[in-house]
Amino acid sequence: MAKTAIIGGGAAGFFLAVNLKEMMPEMEVTIFERAHRVLQKVAISGGGRCNCTNTFEGIGDLQAVYPRGHRLMKRLMKGFSQRDAYEWFERHGVRLVTQADECVFPQSQDSQTIIDCFLHYCRRDGVQIRTGSRVNTLAELSDYDYVCVTIGGQPRQESLGWLAEAGHEIELPVPSLFTFNIDDHGLRSLMGTVVEQASVMIPATSFRASGPLLLTHWGMSGPAILRLSSYAARYLSECGYRSAVSVNWTGLREDEVSTQLQEISMVNPQKHLASVRPFDLPQRLWSNLLEKNLEAKGAKRWAELSRKDRNRMVNMLVNDTYTISGRAPFKDEFVTCGGISLRSVNPATLESRSVKGLYFAGEVLDIDGVTGGFNFQAAWTTAYTVAQAIAKAANKAG
Repeated sequence: MAKTAIIGGGAAGFFLAVNLKEMMPEMEVTIFERAHRVLQKVAISGGGRCNCTNTFEGIGDLQAVYPRGHRLMKRLMKGFSQRDAYEWFERHGVRLVTQADECVFPQSQDSQTIIDCFLHYCRRDGVQIRTGSRVNTLAELSDYDYVCVTIGGQPRQESLGWLAEAGHEIELPVPSLFTFNIDDHGLRSLMGTVVEQASVMIPATSFRASGPLLLTHWGMSGPAILRLSSYAARYLSECGYRSAVSVNWTGLREDEVSTQLQEISMVNPQKHLASVRPFDLPQRLWSNLLEKNLEAKGAKRWAELSRKDRNRMVNMLVNDTYTISGRAPFKDEFVTCGGISLRSVNPATLESRSVKGLYFAGEVLDIDGVTGGFNFQAAWTTAYTVAQAIAKAANKAG
């Protein structure tokens, strides 16, 4: 009987195990997890709801959601796509719902539903789960025919040393999907303020993102910031997390903002600036921007705006610049870019080019996505690819 060892009891490891047993019921499959609990990241993801995939509606280029690994994901998703993942979970008893933002969650709104699904099928099909079992070398698993590494993102390069020694190229791991520390008292005083349609960018670079932006007691967060941190992960790491960040509070072009401000002036000439919020900006934010950027502040009337005032107002709305003073990583949930270089694996099977019978799936590979269910989709897609590759290899060998 052929034997497969899976190192890592996370999303990719369990998905791989369940699918491999369904493809090859006679295969002996064992999951080795160094912690005493499995699927811990699944449990806390999405605020405990588990944003398990995305519809990918409106996404024309995968690079927009996979800053690293988009070409490989495009290839692999032909074999197991987001639609396949949706159908897989529904078929295995997990009802799903799609939000307005195209994120997909369990209907139960509880990540435990997905954990229970994985554990149920592992028990049903006889997958062995060994917790508290750390694997330090491939030699420890020499009696297994196939070995799969699904250990997730590793913040420290040393954690991948044993795989580097086996001949694999390692892309330097750095944090991705983090929020920004910004030392600005006025900004921090707006804690809890949300701007739904903001655009953010790193000046003098091509890194930019858009979406809801949340002001916090430490700086900036929300989907727009998380996406920007993902796109600029390596750049910000090299800068020591010290960089300018420019905010467009409207999400519109400069000329569009200028035109709308002129219209507001014509319609509300005698009203004070502070009393008319353009672009549905939160009142506290609008008052703060006026306080910071216009000498007359909110007491001035719209009809009294000079051309210079209006230009300054346009600039403060579309190019409000702050200084990032550090990153604020999630304490329990984060994504790492880097890991096993995609040059070290066969792109069709994810088998190691250095060690026959060794495969990789999930975030340990140099594939990472922005927030919105894309990292879980990468886990399902890569894990399914490996399960299929092992089943094919085992059938051929047998």
